[in-house]
Amino acid sequence: MPNETDRRPLTLINVEPHYPAHWEADVVLSDGGTVHVRPIRPEDAGILRDFYSRLSEQSIYFRFFGPRPRLSDREVALFTNVDYVDRVALIATLGTAMVAVVRFDRLDRQEAEVAFLVEDAHQGRGVASVLMEHLRAAARERGIKTFIADVLPSNSRMMAFFSNAGYTARSRFEDGVVRMTLDLATTETSREVTMAREHRAEARSIERLLTPASVVVVGAGREAGGIGQTVLRNLLGADFNGPVYPVHREVRAVAGVRAYKSVSAIDGDVDLAVVAVPADGVLDVVEECAQKGVKGLVVVSSGFGETGPEGRVRQDELVRIARAHGLRVVGPNCLGIANTDPAVRLNATLAARLPGRGRVGFFSQSGALGTALLQRVAQRGMGISTFVSAGNRADVSGNDLLQYWVEDPATDVILLYLESLGNPRKFARLARRTSREKPVVVVKSGGVTQGVPVGHAAPVLGLPDTALSALFEQAGVIRVDDLTQLFDVAQLLAYQPLPAGPKVGVVSNSDAMALHAVDACVAAGLDPCPPANLGARAGAADYRKALAEMDCRVDAIVAIYLPPVPGDAAAVAAELVRTAKETGKPLLATFEGRMGMPEELRVPGEGGDPGKGSIPSYPAAEEAVRALAHVVRYSLWRGTPPGAPPEIGDVDTAGARAVLERLLASEEDVEVDATELLACYGLRVWPSEPVSSPEEAVAAAERLGRPVVVRAADPETSHRAGTVRLGLSDAGGVRRAYADLAERLGPEVPLSVQRMAPQPAVQTVVRVVDDPEFGAVVSFGLGEITARLLGDEAYRLAPLTADDAAALVRSVRAAPLLFGRYGYPPVAVEALEDLIVRVGRLADELPGVARLVLDPVLVGESGVSVLGARALVRGSVGPRPDRGPRRLS
Repeated sequence: MPNETDRRPLTLINVEPHYPAHWEADVVLSDGGTVHVRPIRPEDAGILRDFYSRLSEQSIYFRFFGPRPRLSDREVALFTNVDYVDRVALIATLGTAMVAVVRFDRLDRQEAEVAFLVEDAHQGRGVASVLMEHLRAAARERGIKTFIADVLPSNSRMMAFFSNAGYTARSRFEDGVVRMTLDLATTETSREVTMAREHRAEARSIERLLTPASVVVVGAGREAGGIGQTVLRNLLGADFNGPVYPVHREVRAVAGVRAYKSVSAIDGDVDLAVVAVPADGVLDVVEECAQKGVKGLVVVSSGFGETGPEGRVRQDELVRIARAHGLRVVGPNCLGIANTDPAVRLNATLAARLPGRGRVGFFSQSGALGTALLQRVAQRGMGISTFVSAGNRADVSGNDLLQYWVEDPATDVILLYLESLGNPRKFARLARRTSREKPVVVVKSGGVTQGVPVGHAAPVLGLPDTALSALFEQAGVIRVDDLTQLFDVAQLLAYQPLPAGPKVGVVSNSDAMALHAVDACVAAGLDPCPPANLGARAGAADYRKALAEMDCRVDAIVAIYLPPVPGDAAAVAAELVRTAKETGKPLLATFEGRMGMPEELRVPGEGGDPGKGSIPSYPAAEEAVRALAHVVRYSLWRGTPPGAPPEIGDVDTAGARAVLERLLASEEDVEVDATELLACYGLRVWPSEPVSSPEEAVAAAERLGRPVVVRAADPETSHRAGTVRLGLSDAGGVRRAYADLAERLGPEVPLSVQRMAPQPAVQTVVRVVDDPEFGAVVSFGLGEITARLLGDEAYRLAPLTADDAAALVRSVRAAPLLFGRYGYPPVAVEALEDLIVRVGRLADELPGVARLVLDPVLVGESGVSVLGARALVRGSVGPRPDRGPRRLS
């Protein structure tokens, strides 16, 4: 067993300062296992020799073009001593062993020779592809733009690897070898290849956790009610379809099952380990599980990040050790995981009661709340496919589950209870893709405080909660306010088809309830038809007739059945089920005030659980309509083509980057005039000249052309009322305006003269914030003081499609002022949307722009006029979130 010094984090001590520690990464391979990627070091000579000794003759021959039984001391020194600039080597390690190495040697300023070597036992796991991504990133960082590889003609596997890497590749045969040339520039194909590999790897890592063939419970105590024994009993009670091994160092049996003194003492293979020992013993258990070949860990033990800094160090070490040995970790401090598939029947949780089989995948970060959530699902009669409680979310996260569920044939609807977002930009990317296939419904806690629970390996988000909601909407995510709404929406999505539009029919045996339903539809933005009021004594025949007449003109039906005296409920229910089946339109009910999936409204599914076509019921019509409104908005989003950022002809990205380099005189952030940057993206800022006397103001007006405005030059001061004088068409007016403002504002406030933009116009503001977690976010709002005070601002992630820009403009509450309402003339909204698309592209392409404000942007009848633009430019620029080679956070 390794001692404590063996578990220290992989931080380098006593090495040259140029060692690129930021190249280190934990990565997931195509089979779901993990390895650690890092630059090679001189002290790796021993593991390099061991690695080489395990290679086959063929692997050595393909690498060195001839036999080489062993490496000489000189070769070992050469391979392990690199300068990390012209000679770079990255290795993949599993535990303490090297399993692969990739290197480049610079040939000239922009070209380098590349070579790979992967241990035979680990070939086919995707090690080479992930090392290629990391080596490419390192090469680009060092100015390398092209890789050259000489490959033997018989090495078809390596030639196929280079050809399928996604980069522009060329090959030619000379001197008995195939010389392959790879252009390392990012292409759409290379990006798609990387994302596809990431998806397969992360999905497979979750599949390994949820479909184990065997489970060990470490810490299964003798006392009933203990955490370990509870998990063990739940595994046995669910009739897990495989062996279950309790581990206890002192007893021979737990809950009637033979116990083992250690994981290593177990006779057979073990796929999944549930760890329920005290926190200070968990690391030893992880080491033991790694040596046994366990593929995944569920750590239900507490005492980690949630306890403070010391626990956080223990938590980080847990993840480091697990990943170094190829394991993913659920938890710690979690409820566990479950899979209701009859071929698995896994209940590795602390919840004794699981819902039945269903089509809903459920992820919860909260362990304590997870039990209550599962109970709510079961109480409603809903089923689930799989369940994961991530606890402190130290490793496995909601992003991993999205990768798995998007293609899981057993899952149709995805529910997420989130307390934090570890990689928000990646979440937005994955959610947008997933939502095109399956609905994603989210409850995000901390909406008011934006707080993150203690122990979560996630930052506090810098954006307001309204921005988070807007970004969810852009990704097609259904965000609901509370847990009741989460399940209200889920039961509709899980059992009924999506509505084609917002037109809603209401049929009811209560006039009052019908009126409530119609009012709720209007309030939720739906289009209700006049309700069919059947009267208190309405029976199945009355519902049949009303539903038949209503079907042809609605997209969804809300049926209300609340008889004042007992009636033939079963017959009415059968009529509702028949109608839903025949019409193929969503039908939801308020059936006797019941909640969930009443037996009378069910269509039998797998194992007697509700199947497709079952009708969900809600205690009140307003709750049914609220759920329907969420689903209608999602259906309309899903029916809109995804689009792509439009092609813009007059954009000079290279010129913009040159402007940035010139503006960055040091590593300090600096605020600059953004006129030059915007010009590179086809956006003109109206010229403005600072002035310090009435005579200078008159001269500036002559140069710019009258009419002009005289205004406060300071952006903050200019937002105050009375700081601008408009429509000055003669020298006398300019002098008087200057004197008036100078007296009003004082000598410390600078003034400027600017040519007056066309009037009438609506004043707006366009901003960019490069959020540390989300990346570039574009916001839009009106510039009037009232709109600013109310925070009437909308947000979208950059880059933006034309539809994104249109939605952004229409999302603010004051948007009607742009479309000819309330006495305002209609303005050139198309020109405004074009400006927003261009700003979004600038934001996406220039990570050096930390903040950009276009204020004001006047939108007139014939176009837009940008009157002011300032940018905060970063002195040092790191990689954008969710960019670069694959890596685990």
